[in-house]
Amino acid sequence: MQGVIDRMVKARRPALHTLSPRQARAAYAAGADVLEVSRPELPEVRDLTIPTRDGATLAARLYRPSLNAHLPVMLYLHGGGFMIGSVATHDILCRSLAKRSDCAVVSLDYRLAPEHRFPTAFQDGWDALSWLHSQGASLGLDPSRLAVGGDSAGGTLAAALAVQAALEGLPLALQLLFYPGTTAHQDTVSHQRFAHGLVLEATHIQWFFDQYVPSRQEREDWRFAPLLAPDTDSLAPAWIGLAEFDPLVDEGIAYADKLRLAGHAVDLEIYRGVTHEFIKMGRVIPEALQAHQQAANALRAALRPDTETP
Repeated sequence: MQGVIDRMVKARRPALHTLSPRQARAAYAAGADVLEVSRPELPEVRDLTIPTRDGATLAARLYRPSLNAHLPVMLYLHGGGFMIGSVATHDILCRSLAKRSDCAVVSLDYRLAPEHRFPTAFQDGWDALSWLHSQGASLGLDPSRLAVGGDSAGGTLAAALAVQAALEGLPLALQLLFYPGTTAHQDTVSHQRFAHGLVLEATHIQWFFDQYVPSRQEREDWRFAPLLAPDTDSLAPAWIGLAEFDPLVDEGIAYADKLRLAGHAVDLEIYRGVTHEFIKMGRVIPEALQAHQQAANALRAALRPDTETP
């Protein structure tokens, strides 16, 4: 991990917060696959469009590990601070999760800030989850076996969508969260301890959130800060994977504790010696592939309990 960080410093690329949103997206996309494993092949990878409440259509991508009918499915929300990232930048991760779990994955291109501020990303996610629940059968999927997942900002969205699903009575089998943001104001000890030099900088976080939800009052909305969400009886079980050296690690642990105290099942994994974004570094960071497999095992156990876990 230190070797990766050293090479990033030597590359002298401009910091994301010094770029325009369009430039930042292009810079992130250009480096998204550099440390990834080879692209796993699947029987079907297909682009979709999903309608939203305001008449827009969102791009999405369906990953099928087999051509069998009635596959269980996870809606996946990519990371990127609500500003950058896309279906394309998280293609290999979603392929890996689908192949390892034997479950379908639908990856969503929700709308990004600053063009689309809070709560647009959450609303896009809810519209997509509701659409999958009502229309998934038309894609050969089984909407009765449905999960939601995401990394970083996408993990925040996935956690909030799980709460909304519980409030609305939409059954979910699992919320799969890679290092989610859950607090309103980034005031934990880990935000201070790991503020600099470990991939995700404090300046990045401030810039992302200023673009997405500039109002401090709005940041206390649980759709942005799931740690403030109301307790619900029917919340989906959680698998949470965190990085040890990550500004977000404390709030990930706090969210796991909140769910456990409310009586919900939680599987918490803290991957040692790695930083934020490590799950996209499988070519050089063994813990990335370990996280892929353990997350996929949790997904398989939740959505395909009748099958044997590898």
